[in-house]
Amino acid sequence: MIILTGGAGFIGSNFLRLLNDQGIDDIIVVDNLGSSNKWKNLVGKKFTDYIHKSKFLDEIHKFKNIDAIFHFGACSRTTESDIDYLIENNYHYSIELAKFAIENNAQFIYASSASTYGNGDQGYSDATFDELKSLNGYGYSKHLFDLWVKAQKLDKVLLGFKFFNVFGPNEYHKQDMSSMVTKAFYQIKETGKIMLFKSYNSQYADGNQTRDFIYVKDANKVIWNFYENNIKGLYNLGTGIARSWNDLANAVFKAMGIAPNIEYIEMPEELKLQYQYATQADLTKLRSTGIEIAFNSLEDNVNDYIENYLLNGKLYN
Repeated sequence: MIILTGGAGFIGSNFLRLLNDQGIDDIIVVDNLGSSNKWKNLVGKKFTDYIHKSKFLDEIHKFKNIDAIFHFGACSRTTESDIDYLIENNYHYSIELAKFAIENNAQFIYASSASTYGNGDQGYSDATFDELKSLNGYGYSKHLFDLWVKAQKLDKVLLGFKFFNVFGPNEYHKQDMSSMVTKAFYQIKETGKIMLFKSYNSQYADGNQTRDFIYVKDANKVIWNFYENNIKGLYNLGTGIARSWNDLANAVFKAMGIAPNIEYIEMPEELKLQYQYATQADLTKLRSTGIEIAFNSLEDNVNDYIENYLLNGKLYN
């Protein structure tokens, strides 16, 4: 049996599809569907049961013979201001799941975040811990759990991934937190142009702020390969290549067969103090595992997402 938290979410539902493609359907999906359209991410997928996240910890001890817990569930809103909620939901909840996994000899694979790196002044090496200073509560709550894993000497027992900028199908319920690829597609459909934030850093021209964009399909292949090979530790999960927002916008226009038209807009004041101008995953540690990893180009992945999902109406993977 596999427990998949966040199984109806963006990354989780894509991973659920991967598990089904591997012939695995003895899966407990844990999530909070609420009144959103997140439930649509589960349509057509096979699993044993769905349990609301608020009830799961009370019921967890009734499950036996668990092979692995994939813990992708979290509040991922970088603008969330209720820090008590973030710490309870992203930190304490994760601790309880990890302890249960260890007590029951189940593998534990969890989602951390590149948000833990803050403004990047300490670099983007997954060997760095104590020096990191997150720019928002979400990143801080994720960093707390990374530190707990290290303090408990579980970094050789558990497997974690610091996700960089993931995009792809099944993220539509995230609305304002969905990827710029999804936002750009609908902006073009409605207005014929893409709006990007202006730069307030003299080192970067408007739209030349960079991110490490990774396609959700590529990310989940890495997770699956590490799980199959019983790899442990905390690893960056990006492509190792930084690309600009302008590059991303141009890739979307190209995939849609439309000439580029980019407008640079003012950044909201609340984002200016927590904005990362550049991210790029250091994959030294990831590649040192010997697992063969190959990522398609940003342009190819954007084209796959737009051509095979957004344009043809097959929105869900």
